[in-house]
Parts: sequence; C-alpha cells; structure tokens
Amino acid sequence: FERYQRSEKALVSALVEMYVQGVSTRKVKAITEELCGHAFSASTVSEATARLDEALKAFFERRLAEPYPYLILDARYERAREAGVIASQAVLVAIGVDWEGRRQVLGVELANRESHSSWRAFVAGLKQRGLAGVEFVVSDDHPGLRAAIREVLPEAVWQRCYVHFLRNALDYVPRKVDDDCLMELRWFYDRRDLAEVKRDLAQWIAKWQAKYPKLVDWVENNIEETLSFYRLPLPHHKHMKSTNMLERLNQEIKRRTLVVRIFPNPQSCLRLVRALAVEIHENWLEATRYLNMDHLREHKKENLRALAA
Repeated sequence: FERYQRSEKALVSALVEMYVQGVSTRKVKAITEELCGHAFSASTVSEATARLDEALKAFFERRLAEPYPYLILDARYERAREAGVIASQAVLVAIGVDWEGRRQVLGVELANRESHSSWRAFVAGLKQRGLAGVEFVVSDDHPGLRAAIREVLPEAVWQRCYVHFLRNALDYVPRKVDDDCLMELRWFYDRRDLAEVKRDLAQWIAKWQAKYPKLVDWVENNIEETLSFYRLPLPHHKHMKSTNMLERLNQEIKRRTLVVRIFPNPQSCLRLVRALAVEIHENWLEATRYLNMDHLREHKKENLRALAA
C-alpha cells in the first residue's frame, strides 16, 4: 500500500471500503485486486487512510502566507452514500495564482449543496488561513457564490466566467439556431480592449434585436459582468476570462471518480478529491510558471501614471 501515490491510496481505500461495507459488487473487488495485486483487510485500509487523512488535513489547513492576486472558484458534484441514501455532494474548489505566476490549490471542501452559507464559509475559511491580496476573482454566476465574494472579498473585481455565460445564452434562443448570432457573441471575448467590445456590441444588438429580442435583452443586462477581464493586461485575458484554469483538475477528478461512481460515504469522496488536488498542486509548482506577473505589475503602474497625468 505504501508504494502508491496519495490519489491511488485514496482510490483504493474508497473501493475497499465499498467492498467491506457490502455495498459494492464483485467488479469492485476485482478492480482493487487488479490495482494492488491482492486484497486488503479493513484494518489495513483503515490504518493507511488515517495517515493519509492526517497529511491531507494538514495541507488544506496550511497557512496561506503569500498574496494571491488572482482567485478562481468553482464547484463540481459527486455522489456519495449518507445514512443509507445516495446524495449529490458539492465539491468546492479554490485555485490561486501567486505573484510568481504559479497556480496553487488553496482549498477543497465538501458541502451538501452550493448555497450562500456553504460558499461564504468556504471563502471565509480561506481568509482565516491568511488569504490576502486578492484583486480579481473568477467564478460562475451562482447567486450564493456571488454574494459570498461580495461579503468576504469586497475589494476584489469579479469576473463572471464567459464560458458559463455563453451556455446560459442558449436558454434564450430556439433549440436550433442556424445563423451567426451566438458565434458573433462569442467573438466579443477575443477583442483587444473594452472599447472594441462596446462598439461591436452596439452593432450586434442592432442586428439581432428583432430576431432574438429575449436573448438581446438578457445580454444587455448581463454581459458587463463577463467583461471585467479587460481591466487586466492583454496577455492575461485568455487565462482569466473563465474558470477553465480548473479544467485539468476537474478532468482528473472525473477520470478517477468514474471508477468509484458512488462513494461509500462523503469522507472517502473528499479524501480522493483532495489527494488528486495535492498531486496537481505539486505538478503546477514544478512546472513553468502559468502567467508572467510582470505584465500585471507594469499594468498597475501604467494605471497609476494615467491617474496622475
């Protein structure tokens, strides 16, 4: 058991726990034996997972000693048994980018659902651990999350994920759209600056108002929230206009959790997701930097010079 990585230990422990509790199938037993070469007793798994849980707890309670100008918040759902009932569990995730331009996993927690209280507790927990210097936050449009950001990080600029926004736009057009309306809407996020967007947006509204009045009205009322990234230096636009930074982590979580499908309990779910997050965090720290933060430093200086002029 000791030769496995944290995520493999967490995966094996979840599968064995399912088998030990009698809620799995022969297929689960076969998977664990194929992974490990032999079966594990309940006591062996319990002892190993206790050590793993202790290490993961220490990581996710560590002091956040350095500032993180960029913060990305998102959630995904996994299924777990609780009190004999299978229920969805929200996995809340926070990623930060430090002034060296490196991504770091700051927090991973479980909640029964995405709510104002769960998101507020999650973000407030990050702040209690030392989270500071946040200038820009990216998330989707969940009302509870938005409210939590306003309350806990009032000084930060909020960017609504444009990918989620474009998906939401589909609710305001017929199921089969055979023209360029939505494609032209997507193009607004590849402009060089906000002035270009506003010019093209006015033309887009005039062009499509008669054909798609509900969509156009909705876009007029909501698109401003998705354009905050234009306040950042141009080289950062691609990375900070959506929550796609979390995509690699989410893909890895999905790949592993598909093996389990339904976790035997919420604790085993949190263990596996946290173990995967730590491994990806370590890979990020060893990789080349994600962003050149000199661009942000210079951008802030230029803004100050413009104010002083």
